Amino acid sequence: MPCCFVGVNGNHADKPMKQEMPGRGLEEEYSAMRVTFRNGFYAGLLLAIGVGLYLFQLWRPERQVRLHSIHLLETIEQNKWARLADFLDEAYQDQWGQDRALVITRLRSILPAVRNLRLEVMAPATRAGRDEGEWSARITLEADPNEVSTYVKDRVNTLDAPFELRWRRIGKLWEWKLVSVRNSALEIPTDAF
Repeated sequence: MPCCFVGVNGNHADKPMKQEMPGRGLEEEYSAMRVTFRNGFYAGLLLAIGVGLYLFQLWRPERQVRLHSIHLLETIEQNKWARLADFLDEAYQDQWGQDRALVITRLRSILPAVRNLRLEVMAPATRAGRDEGEWSARITLEADPNEVSTYVKDRVNTLDAPFELRWRRIGKLWEWKLVSVRNSALEIPTDAF
């Protein structure tokens, strides 16, 4: 069988010449890319460490309190009542004497009348320990004008004191429930409802 390879000096050769890579031979290049148990183990270990660091940072109490507070406000803006109930602890009690059931009932009766509700947070601050945390911020609201939204805006937007949300961890690192809300400047008359 005739050979189809041409050598360096123009002669036909029986075998093709290996092309050498600068600095390494083909065998060395191939062995560096080969998947071995050791390489797989180290890659898996690095991946596990990366995921662990991410979850450690995500589940820090301070971050959880901040995220739960933001998600609570988003839930109120979107009028998602079933989800709102999930945020509140069974032992919820605020400074105005409202328990969990009463605050859900009152929010359900008032907030649907406040169309296109947008809550704005100013100067948020978070403090948290292992099982308890507090988030505070001045909160103002904007909404489409009507009688109810104007009344609520006039009461809330003029407050100088921040709202203080107290949270408690109830189990796993990511399970936090709202136990109370305070605002020293806000007065809610009992006959308003």
